[in-house]
Amino acid sequence: MIGRRNLPDVLSEPTLTSRAEDGRDIPLLVWHADTPLRAVSSGPLGGGIGVRRWIVNATVPMSYDRDDPAAHLAALAADLALDGPGVGLLTGVDVTEVVDRIDTGVRAWATVGLGIPMPAAAPAPSALAQRVGTVNIVVYVPARLADSALVNAVATATEAKTQAIMELGLPGTGTPTDSVTVLCPVDGPEATYGGPRSTWGAPLARAVHAAVLAGGDRPVVPWSERLTS
Repeated sequence: MIGRRNLPDVLSEPTLTSRAEDGRDIPLLVWHADTPLRAVSSGPLGGGIGVRRWIVNATVPMSYDRDDPAAHLAALAADLALDGPGVGLLTGVDVTEVVDRIDTGVRAWATVGLGIPMPAAAPAPSALAQRVGTVNIVVYVPARLADSALVNAVATATEAKTQAIMELGLPGTGTPTDSVTVLCPVDGPEATYGGPRSTWGAPLARAVHAAVLAGGDRPVVPWSERLTS
């Protein structure tokens, strides 16, 4: 198991497992929800707003060039016997390097790959920018968020990620393949706002900022390079 603190029963700690692919054991993380959760995600599988039951964050080689990532992730989920709708994420980072932080009940996990961060409004990338890495962020908020608050929470998480990257002294706002997933209960009083000064947006921002800052402040070797080192 990854992490040191207990969560409410609604969402598990991420379980570290692996899959056999091309003759190698490749790591992935799986979160299970004991009950369905509301979610917003920019992930290639299960993106958008809806009810989700699990999340997979799967390591892939930096040379990954499949044009069907959603189908690939769906196949991984089937191999893991994951039932119902879920969210699937991909990264060139070894997901065993996941960082988690908690603030006022909000939990954030991040796998941080910042080999070549880029400004969001940069010109067309050069050849060197092909090795960009990925920052995948998963957040659990222990209160029901309205659709507008879920969307706002994604913006808040992205702002917090960018703040951490700036504080790391890196010349960029993220990478072209970054992803954010925010989950919350389906029941209970509905919070309307998710901005950085709202009741739940503020701790979300702090937790994401701390996780990305910690993950980016240490050398992260792409999983595929570890095999040849």
